[in-house]
Amino acid sequence: MNISAVFKKFPKTFWVANTIELFERWAWYGFFMLFANYLTGSSDAGGLEFTQAQKGILMGVGTGILYFLPVITGSIADKYGYKKVLFIAFVIYTSAFILLPLFDTFTGVFIMYLYLALGAALFKPVISATIAKTTTDETASIGFGIFYLMVNVGAFFGPMVTLLFKHSSYNLVFYISAGIVALNFILLLFYKEPDRKPNTDSLKTSILNVFKNIGLVVVDLKFMLFLLIVAGFWTMYNQLFFTLPVFIAQWVDTSILFDYFQSNIPFFSENYGTPSGQMEAEFIVNFDALFIIIFQLIVSTIVMKWKPLKTMMTGFLVCAIGMSLTLFTQNVLFTFAAIYIFAIGEMAGSPKITEYIGRIAPADKKALYMGYSFIPVFLGNVFAGIISGSVYQDMSDKTVFVKQEVAKRGLEISANLSQNEYFNQAAQSMNMKPQELTNYLWNSYNPSKIWYVILTIGLCAVIALFFYDKFIMNKKK
Repeated sequence: MNISAVFKKFPKTFWVANTIELFERWAWYGFFMLFANYLTGSSDAGGLEFTQAQKGILMGVGTGILYFLPVITGSIADKYGYKKVLFIAFVIYTSAFILLPLFDTFTGVFIMYLYLALGAALFKPVISATIAKTTTDETASIGFGIFYLMVNVGAFFGPMVTLLFKHSSYNLVFYISAGIVALNFILLLFYKEPDRKPNTDSLKTSILNVFKNIGLVVVDLKFMLFLLIVAGFWTMYNQLFFTLPVFIAQWVDTSILFDYFQSNIPFFSENYGTPSGQMEAEFIVNFDALFIIIFQLIVSTIVMKWKPLKTMMTGFLVCAIGMSLTLFTQNVLFTFAAIYIFAIGEMAGSPKITEYIGRIAPADKKALYMGYSFIPVFLGNVFAGIISGSVYQDMSDKTVFVKQEVAKRGLEISANLSQNEYFNQAAQSMNMKPQELTNYLWNSYNPSKIWYVILTIGLCAVIALFFYDKFIMNKKK
């Protein structure tokens, strides 16, 4: 196949849509990768000092709703037109990014995050449908490959840009995302509405049909069981954003990496380091997107001819091992290796989910079933919020542990201090340096034990998937 010849077959709207996707993902991940530490971080560093449980509810439910709404917003787009819905989505996106940092209460931030999620939910089905409608059977494979490349390029560069301004003000993180997504207003001028079948039903009828179709899917217990199993994968996967940045910020000693950059590439230590000689947690986590950009083509080539089930099981298992190991140690080099392992599993398993759904769906309901593959992503976000919230708070939260240690020793430290001030005061009262207190809490409270939870979820998903195919479907797929 002549790649250059295939590229020439894509219409202009295809390239416009991909560029729009790039900027949207750039804006989204520019704030989302930093969001967990923004919600739970110390107030003197710009954080809101929410509890981990509050963070879990906000990110889990809010992001879950984001992935549930597209089945409704997709009908709205079919009814009123893609270009109009994209315009509304960008208005909501831009205003939400500007307004979100103005709120500092849990209720206020939650409402604004739901408003932001509405913008994303309006955007998602339209841009995916645009790519589908501007590709053919011949160009679809390469076309969606380009699309997912744009997703990961945006996911990588978004945090790399916003992290440059985090120390000046967290507000700038949101304003930069607002500016990036607002660039899409310009691109919208060049966006041509792709051919679509007009929806003559009323909006009420269209939405009622959506829920009627959900009912048709829900009564297929075999399919619902598969979606629940895959939700286990997404629960594990979302810890990359919900838990890992917080865990690294609280526990992992990244000074060896800071010292290396300080000596060899000072740009990184100066722009992505902290005053205490550590690297930003989000800088470390962001290597997942970089690994995908570099290795996705290689991994996809290797697993291309594997059966979807085998690939998914392998990918889920490798993901489970990688993600659990990221929460295993304080050694940042070990964390890097674990993120790489996780990325390999993600690249192998995640793309095959949609393919497998297409195989197990009834012949006359393939489009319907493919349209509701959002369910495990929705559930995975909600479950991930529970794990990264109350479970992490009980098993691994350094803020909780230091207060327990202070109470155990009978020390009196003002509750009005910021998290960082409280921790430093506790360390001083115990005649330790902050890093020494971190190491003491690590050894005394064993926060890494949460890796057992993540590994168990992943293994259960793999085992359940194996038995599902063997005993429920009764044939290999």
